[in-house]
Amino acid sequence: MKYLRGKVLLCLVFFSGTVLGNTLSQQRNDFLLAEKLLAQGNNVAFMQASAALIDYPLYPYLQYLWLKDNLQQTSQVLAFLTSNKETRYAGLLRSKWLDYLAKNERWSDFILHYQATSNTAIECQYKLAVYKTGKKQLALNGAKRLWVTGDSLPQECDPLWSVLMASPYFTSDLIWQRFELALSKNNVSLAEYVRRLMTKADQNIADVWLRVHQTPTLIENSGFLNGQMGRLFAHGVGRLAKSDLSLAIRLWDAGKQSFQIDNQIVLQLERRLALGMAHNRSEGAYRRLSQLAAVDAEVNEWKVRAALLEQNWQHIAEALTGLTVEERQDPKWQYWQARALEKTGNTVQAKEAFTKLAEDRSFYGFLAADNVQKPYQFSNNPVSLAENELDDMANENDFKVAREFKELNRDAEAERQWWYAVRKLSKERRRVAAKLAQLWHWDKIAIITLVKADYWDDLALRFPVYYSNQVHNNAYRQNLDPAIVFGLIRQESIFNKDAKSSAGARGLMQIMPKTGMQIARELKEKWQSEQSLFNSDTNVKYGAFYYKKLLNRFHGHFALAVAAYNAGPGRVAKWLPKAVAMPADIWVETIPYKETRKYVASVLSYAIIYQQLIQKKGLKMKELMLDVLPG
Repeated sequence: MKYLRGKVLLCLVFFSGTVLGNTLSQQRNDFLLAEKLLAQGNNVAFMQASAALIDYPLYPYLQYLWLKDNLQQTSQVLAFLTSNKETRYAGLLRSKWLDYLAKNERWSDFILHYQATSNTAIECQYKLAVYKTGKKQLALNGAKRLWVTGDSLPQECDPLWSVLMASPYFTSDLIWQRFELALSKNNVSLAEYVRRLMTKADQNIADVWLRVHQTPTLIENSGFLNGQMGRLFAHGVGRLAKSDLSLAIRLWDAGKQSFQIDNQIVLQLERRLALGMAHNRSEGAYRRLSQLAAVDAEVNEWKVRAALLEQNWQHIAEALTGLTVEERQDPKWQYWQARALEKTGNTVQAKEAFTKLAEDRSFYGFLAADNVQKPYQFSNNPVSLAENELDDMANENDFKVAREFKELNRDAEAERQWWYAVRKLSKERRRVAAKLAQLWHWDKIAIITLVKADYWDDLALRFPVYYSNQVHNNAYRQNLDPAIVFGLIRQESIFNKDAKSSAGARGLMQIMPKTGMQIARELKEKWQSEQSLFNSDTNVKYGAFYYKKLLNRFHGHFALAVAAYNAGPGRVAKWLPKAVAMPADIWVETIPYKETRKYVASVLSYAIIYQQLIQKKGLKMKELMLDVLPG
């Protein structure tokens, strides 16, 4: 009887149109109570509490919470999927319900309610459902495509693998494809699993692959490899290139003719070795890149950088012609076109190019402005809004849900809901969403939303001036320009004092706990805890101190210190020129790590923008970008 009563109440809650008119504040309290009752397993009380919440924005979320644990209620699940199809929770519930249908072998129902997805587990279950309902060939062809990956796959795929392995489709070639892909992703445990599916003879060959993968220097004495093992030789060269690029290139150039190797593998490995030379600043990188039979955007970009490392301006000009017309419109490549014109004697054209680029608010635009002694341009055009536009968006269901989660301090869920809502908007409406997030003091979200709107000119939104006292006080204490500190904070955390990176860096200036402990010792302060790095006062003090320490280490060179803040001083020391000074623009452009290259350009350009916003003039990009002296 208790179960029946709960079921009746559930129907009332799911289908009633009653609106009780509670205040939003009361509804939030009722929501928290309903959640608590559900967690306690008190279904009857949960139904009674949730009955008052039919018009509350998080009511569908409550329904979802109950249904995901009561998936046997088919009619209620279907009703929810129909009436809430525009919500994020419809997709989440559908995934859980499809998994339930698969585990209960309700294959026809699964196919009926399946929707295309990027969820690999559901895709495996769908292929199995197709197989179980008689379309075996279609299912097995799909299974083969899912199988051929170097990634480990979810356990939901195991039943599909069972039928695949029992079929004629499961060939030795299919097994080898996955084995090699697993090793290409360094997924050794998967490769060892796949090896167990091989014949005894193939297992012996796979053992050689595994030995070479773990100890690639074995290919230096490659007598144990016959001419048919070209794929293994190429794999060993690729692995060796990670630890000893020069040896890998020497062995490849000397030995590749002795093996039968697929042309596609040859092209891929030649590309990898040539890019490796460019990343390592190796002599001859430009020549090797120029000899590649197949090129792509990354190769063409690094060909320019390799020519920059040589400071061969004729080669630089030639390499720039390899970029597409669209790529050459990028301020970065416009800058280097202007520099090449300047260095090859085309001074009038160079000045025209620099003058045009100086209109751009960017790292390269500021460099160009300094070159022709023009003032920096900032193009500040805030997003314009129609009357009531913000209110209208705030009252849309998707955004009301996000706001409620934010009010309840469910930040992770609020962000997930926000991005679900924003994905459905046009670029024009994303601008409105960005202003809405700004209104809600959700500044990091506002900035990222504006980026997704492809709008860059609302400077007040994109570059907030928060924690001003902490920034100015600590900049003064360390004899730093506060604009540099603002630039670091903007890049590191987008002013989110609670930011935490996957590596464990914390707070506004993303200090690692180990670094924080060291800074505390140097400042003769008692180290509190890792949590102290979420305190804005502590974090900005430590971040400014650490940047000044890096600035001192690199003899007052701002760009080098910024690079070291991101990549570490040890790496930056390795990237210094060996014999003669290098122009800083070339040094920055040829930083091997894309992340650090972009980081330096961003922080320095942000510093120039912040000095405008805080009305403190004086910083010039050319002063931040002095020649880089040999290490």
